[in-house]
Amino acid sequence: MEHERTEKSKEFAEKLISLNRVAKVVKGGRRFSFSALVVVGDRNGRVGYGFGKANDVSEAIRKGIDKAKRSFVSIPRKKDTLPHQYIGRFKSAKVVLKPAAPGTGVIAGGAVRAIMEVGGVSDILSKSMGSRNPINTVKAVFNGLENMLDAKSMAKNRGKSLVDLWG
Repeated sequence: MEHERTEKSKEFAEKLISLNRVAKVVKGGRRFSFSALVVVGDRNGRVGYGFGKANDVSEAIRKGIDKAKRSFVSIPRKKDTLPHQYIGRFKSAKVVLKPAAPGTGVIAGGAVRAIMEVGGVSDILSKSMGSRNPINTVKAVFNGLENMLDAKSMAKNRGKSLVDLWG
């Protein structure tokens, strides 16, 4: 059983974006619990995020990973970058995602960098504006990724072939 778990975990890359200690004031004092924001990806264009809460750090991370594995979205990619620029929005968080030339690397901060690395995007420029809350920033990135057009659907809508569209 243990061998199967390690075999399965190798296919996904996991990154902890934020770990937060939350205090609840009760009659006897403060009761602490933890919340973990985790991103999971296969380094090949699929990525998901999860938010887990528990009384123990490791349990919160495990719950976050389980939720992330259930919420995968595919990243449309053109070689190792994005097909076009897009601004993802969630509440007051805005994230600009721009394609970059090969060899540029991941030029992004915190949460965006973690998402792109586990998603397999190796060349990207990004700018995070507005809210600095990591949860809202992650949701803005996923909004941008979900609304980004992929090459096949774009070519089909225009009635052209992929070669005509991308050259």
